[in-house]
Amino acid sequence: MSSLINSVNPWLMAIGLNTILLGLAWIAPKKLLTPTGSFHAWFLAILIWVTLGWQGYAVVMFYFLVGSGVTRIGMAQKEAEGIAEKRSGARGPENVWGSALTGALCALGVGIINSGFIVPSPQSLVPNPQSLLLLGYVASFSTKLADTTASEVGKAYGKSTFLITTLQPVPRGTEGAVSLEGTLAGIVASVAIAFVGWAVGLIDLLGVGWCVLAAFIATNLESVIGATLQSKYNWLTNEVVNIFNTLIGAIAAVLLAWAWISLIK
Repeated sequence: MSSLINSVNPWLMAIGLNTILLGLAWIAPKKLLTPTGSFHAWFLAILIWVTLGWQGYAVVMFYFLVGSGVTRIGMAQKEAEGIAEKRSGARGPENVWGSALTGALCALGVGIINSGFIVPSPQSLVPNPQSLLLLGYVASFSTKLADTTASEVGKAYGKSTFLITTLQPVPRGTEGAVSLEGTLAGIVASVAIAFVGWAVGLIDLLGVGWCVLAAFIATNLESVIGATLQSKYNWLTNEVVNIFNTLIGAIAAVLLAWAWISLIK
């Protein structure tokens, strides 16, 4: 009976908490999510709580709140220039999963291992897979917040924007454009959320460094994709690019950590 209660409680807590938050978001004057986006975010938040507890939940909520906030920076100006996010920044389901699919898969992996369905072998080539998945989880949101912040701050305050592949000046909001202001803001954002991951115990201080470095690599590669490929393929939408962006960030952080572990052995 005790084990049954322990297995049900996280689900009840997650469903109750996120239903309350969904209701508050529904009546809030400023809509951060569309109606369908709210349902998808509700499902995602339950998954994160059940697999990673309040610690993982804290990271995704920090991303959502800060990311939504920076999206609204200079909104009137960006709307006038035609470079603002659609729906005044309200997130739909495509935005939810574009930002969080990689993180959700990392969380699901941790949940499967912790449930006992998969027992890592002591001789496995992957050292401590739970820790690497947690690092990938934090790195994915560190990458996405860096990308969102760099883009939105660059569109609002970038004095000079350059195409990352040619360094030629281009208008703000151009796919693949970068600016000094946006890049610095993105680095600060990646540091902030990585430290949240450290503060709640998901990663160590070295992991913070891997997350920040991975976010920088992935964000710049995302700009390269935007400058070279996105206009050529209709299926390569912003949301699909976001999935690649977070996946690159998670993989880069895991590979950096794995290489470091191998080096010091």
